[in-house]
Amino acid sequence: MRELVFALEYEPGCNRVADALADHPDARVRSLSLHATAERLWRVDHATGSPDALDAIEDAFRTSDYYADCLATEDCNATQTTRVLDRMDDTLVLYSDWERTPSCASVPHIARDHLGDGVLFETRHEGHHYTWRLIHSGEGDVSAFFDALKIAVGDCAQMEMLRTADTTASGEGVDETQSDMSPKQEAALQAAVEHGYYESPREVDVGELAEHLNVPRSTLTYRLRRAEEHLAKQHVAGERLPEEPPATR
Repeated sequence: MRELVFALEYEPGCNRVADALADHPDARVRSLSLHATAERLWRVDHATGSPDALDAIEDAFRTSDYYADCLATEDCNATQTTRVLDRMDDTLVLYSDWERTPSCASVPHIARDHLGDGVLFETRHEGHHYTWRLIHSGEGDVSAFFDALKIAVGDCAQMEMLRTADTTASGEGVDETQSDMSPKQEAALQAAVEHGYYESPREVDVGELAEHLNVPRSTLTYRLRRAEEHLAKQHVAGERLPEEPPATR
């Protein structure tokens, strides 16, 4: 199996969900489930943020001229339905069903065309930054996939490759069996601490930190998120370790 991780950095005005998130920097959207056939797409998304942010995100999903994941630059006449599955003060869960038309394009459908059936998708959306993780068989044409995606995205977003590797590879991947952070993730985390990224209030935002480190914002965001995930899992695993039995004589 092969893993692809890449990011789309949307230009303002090109994606209403991205614009809503950019207006509420502390809000996030991540996919809980995402499935695509040649004609349809279903997904469940989990959004977090303030009540105002969640209102804006819900409105963007429900009332956009075209489906939030469609890469078309104008209404493609697709049929879409978005329903709220759960809503609390700081959490929103949305179910979306999209029946596409020949003029529609999306990351999952382009992936199916070039990487084959059975592709798994995971997404995280923060501001104008949209990270995609794909797991596929490795038998498709990755270069053709990215060429087609670049054409579909056009001038609406900048595309950046973050990782392509075997799912069992070590390093900066997202293999959950990985025991250590990569050096780049560790360096990003150390820089974030030193520059006050984790202070409250923050002394630097991720864009300023990325500029200081001379790396793309999307790359830094990815490295910090992987480092944070590693530390969180390590902490929880440590708490679950059973106590040593008393010594016997």
